[in-house]
Amino acid sequence: MIKYSFLTLLLFSNFIMPESLYNFENAADEKRFYSLIKEIRCPKCTSGSLASSNAPVSIDIKNKIIELIKDGKSDKEIKEYIASRFGSSVLYNPGFNQDTYILWIAPFVILLIALSTYIFRRKV
Repeated sequence: MIKYSFLTLLLFSNFIMPESLYNFENAADEKRFYSLIKEIRCPKCTSGSLASSNAPVSIDIKNKIIELIKDGKSDKEIKEYIASRFGSSVLYNPGFNQDTYILWIAPFVILLIALSTYIFRRKV
């Protein structure tokens, strides 16, 4: 009996349509939302994005992003808003400014030092 109940449930589960967690006016807004939550880091989580987090602060940020999308804000404005609230560390790709210039310049400086060390060691 349980076996048939399970099979019946399995057969009819295809007809059950899941409701969307978030309501959007069009598919483009939904696509923007999912793109944004992949690019923004959860402030509470160690290194996860908003897309992979269910922390309360993450849920609040997702709802705020939806609100900003519905208000017609651009992706840049939304990222600036989130960064102003939680710091630029929540962005996976922070802009070039006084807080992040070391992140952008350090790899080139290290590469230059490594190349010069290699060249001078080779000549000696």
